[in-house]
Amino acid sequence: MTAQIRHTTSVCPGCATAPHEAAEAAPAEARLALSLPGIHCQACISMVERGLNARPDVHSARVNLTLKRVMIEADPDLRAADLIPVIEGLGYEAHELDLSALAATQADRAGRDLLMRLAVAGFASMNVMLLSVSVWSGASDATRDMFHWISAAITFPAIIFSAKPFLQNAWSALRVGRLNMDVPIVLALVLALVTSLWETSLSGEHAYFDAALTLTFFLLAGRYLDYRTRAVARSAAEELTALEVPRAIRLLDGQEYEVPVADLGLGDLILVRPGGRMPVDGEIVDGQSELDRSLLTGETLPVFAEPGLAVSAGEVNLTGPLTVRATAVGEDTSLHRMADLVAIAESGRSRYTSLADSAAKLYAPGVHVLSALAFAGWFLYTFDMRTALNIAAAVLIITCPCALGLAVPAVTTAASGRLFKKGMLIKHATALERLAEVDTVVFDKTGTLTAGTPEVENFGDFQRADLEVAAALASASAHPLSQALARAAHEAGIKPAEVSELQEIPGYGTEGRFRGKPVRLGRAVWVGGSQGAQTQAWLDAGSGKPASFLFSDALRPGAEQAVKDLQAAGKEVLLLSGDTEGAVEDLALRLGIAKWMAGALPGDKAARVQMLAESGKKVLMVGDGLNDTAALAAAHVSISPASALDAARVASDIVLLGQDLSPVPDACDTARRATKRIRENFRIATLYNIIAVPLAVAGLATPLIAALAMSTSSITVSLNALRLR
Repeated sequence: MTAQIRHTTSVCPGCATAPHEAAEAAPAEARLALSLPGIHCQACISMVERGLNARPDVHSARVNLTLKRVMIEADPDLRAADLIPVIEGLGYEAHELDLSALAATQADRAGRDLLMRLAVAGFASMNVMLLSVSVWSGASDATRDMFHWISAAITFPAIIFSAKPFLQNAWSALRVGRLNMDVPIVLALVLALVTSLWETSLSGEHAYFDAALTLTFFLLAGRYLDYRTRAVARSAAEELTALEVPRAIRLLDGQEYEVPVADLGLGDLILVRPGGRMPVDGEIVDGQSELDRSLLTGETLPVFAEPGLAVSAGEVNLTGPLTVRATAVGEDTSLHRMADLVAIAESGRSRYTSLADSAAKLYAPGVHVLSALAFAGWFLYTFDMRTALNIAAAVLIITCPCALGLAVPAVTTAASGRLFKKGMLIKHATALERLAEVDTVVFDKTGTLTAGTPEVENFGDFQRADLEVAAALASASAHPLSQALARAAHEAGIKPAEVSELQEIPGYGTEGRFRGKPVRLGRAVWVGGSQGAQTQAWLDAGSGKPASFLFSDALRPGAEQAVKDLQAAGKEVLLLSGDTEGAVEDLALRLGIAKWMAGALPGDKAARVQMLAESGKKVLMVGDGLNDTAALAAAHVSISPASALDAARVASDIVLLGQDLSPVPDACDTARRATKRIRENFRIATLYNIIAVPLAVAGLATPLIAALAMSTSSITVSLNALRLR
């Protein structure tokens, strides 16, 4: 991948005239990034970091488990491609990422910012509350005024700093002519501060400094709870772009030149070595190999590659070098078009209106009208601007949506904690609300309902001597079927025979000599067998009588139970896959799924999900591959396993942390109950207002009563949310 090198630039004008001196300066180091979709625990982190840091040309390696990514600082001439075999040797899958295409995440900074504002509001409210206790206890005249002025000196800077998120959101809404939950909050804060300052200047008895700070503290607590329930929110389209190969080997007059992919043009000849990812769409003009298309199409088996075959950006070359003529580059490649599909689908999901926003549309205007009526009524009754303004401020504070502000995040946090214990991480703020509405579930096949790795079915049907030869041949190949066979032999305690002259024939298989006889493991047409409907690898152990190993894709744990539970809950279950018709039909029959589609391209999956949505269905999409990202983003709500590629995980709303699929139906049930609790919290807040509003309008809501009422409603809402645990 492209090494991003930091250079030291000079500010000296005289130095600017000597560019050759700057060119001679050695670059400090390279920064590299690798995606690690298979890591899942602290042991994985330690193993990867130790393995990379053991290399002398790696200065440091740090793994981020949330992003499933490792950031590496190394010698400037080190390439990410040099480190991928190191990580694969440790037993983990790795893909290079282009740092220039990745947006720097602000999520951790935003969390720290909220926490800092919450701490300031809490510290300030405690100090002002202590001063208020003295006032409530009977302090009067100059002493009371002094306490009020000290409270004002603490409150104004604390509110300006701590309430910044509410001020910004309220201004953003008002600027486009709409109301949100932050508008009455900001109006209440501003009116409370203005009237309190006015009362203090007139030596009045009551000031709302403590209530304003307490309100800010509780609402910031709700915002922080909401933040804690979500993982880092990044664009799946950006992740897809980052997976595009940043550099390629261009062939010119028989010479190899490593160039940025951006420099490639139509008709260029590109060399793709074994293990490399296709940088462009094109056509193979030389070489034979096999291509892994599983991340793009969901096909379980590698595809035989030979001259004339069309290839797409993002496909992985497995066994032999290939020369490809570019037919589409840059934004015209299939991988880039898939990123565009994801971006379009993401914009559609953003139009969802949360329960809190729906409540704000009714609540905010009602609060404003009530406060205005209270002001008008008291002013007409007393013709005292001071009294009318104080009562209007009391109405705004006591009806301010503190409980409503906590209603959603408190429940979401409780539900997220429950689901996290069951192995599910909620990423998006409205994911639970949308999950509660689901009536249709769409599953991907490879890597989602199935483990995505082949398993040998008839290993025990072979003689031990033949298995030893097969183990030797399989160990010499990177082909997925050979690797599955090698794993089965290792688990059965079969030691590889001493096969000489081992050689992998790209696209066909592995051959060698055993006891003077040629032995082969590979494709039926090459070994001398006949290809059946099931996935096979043929072995000739020197007898001239080939026999086939049969393979099947193992079900992911809990897949069968998850499908049954979803159907029992009244949800329609569909299967969409890019795999062959026979494999998809077999799995559908095995799991009892009546509706399925085979050979589905990424656009086909997204279109099918969109069609279901247009017919009024609320779709849950469960998938793991690049070919699922557009469908995941287009669905009403989506889930991806932690083992999924970064792009699929980012496009989804919920991440399944373990291998077991059985928590998926439980998540739907928990989401339904969480939405019920949210609506209950709205009713609690409404009941609180019915009781508190008459007190405020009657002029009986002192600052003490306002603070106690807000605290009581907030605690009640939080306790109701905890019932989910």
